[in-house]
Amino acid sequence: MQGEIPETPKPGDPLFSRVENRVIATARLALSAAENFFHDRGIHTRNLGDRITGEAREVASAQEALARQLARQAAPRPVAIVSGGECTVTVRGRGRGGRCTEFLLSLGIGLDGLPNVHAIACDTDGIDGSENNAGAVLLPDSLSRAAKRGADARKFLADNDAYGFFSAVGDLVVTGPTRTNINDYRAILVA
Repeated sequence: MQGEIPETPKPGDPLFSRVENRVIATARLALSAAENFFHDRGIHTRNLGDRITGEAREVASAQEALARQLARQAAPRPVAIVSGGECTVTVRGRGRGGRCTEFLLSLGIGLDGLPNVHAIACDTDGIDGSENNAGAVLLPDSLSRAAKRGADARKFLADNDAYGFFSAVGDLVVTGPTRTNINDYRAILVA
């Protein structure tokens, strides 16, 4: 019958005789590679796992508390907190951004310029939300640099405009599409 849509192939269909699937990367493997990267540089790691979910702001608050705790301790330092998983953002404003930049902006507000704490959060597919960036980096002076330019971090966060905030301070990470996706990646370095 013309125009009839055939049924999708099922397991065992000869169509699959030449198909081979290989998993070459996983979220767990990415975090393991990050741990090895830091270890090779003499940096201890705290791997929080590859299944961190929840509101980006709440995840940031929990990781901020851990970063502050580690910053107060004398040893071992430096230490990197690494985690993966995909957070969510409840959009209430009209700004631009994604879950990685929202996580970082919230983290930055919570850390309030805490010295020697740096962070990165990026989506492994190279696209944070619907923007052209993979994520951003947060430096101890990110909020103060923004304030000097008249950018109020809290206002940007209230408008869900983390993209606008990190763009204003030049801290976006732009990789272009990677054509792969194995979760978001977050690292907080407490030096």
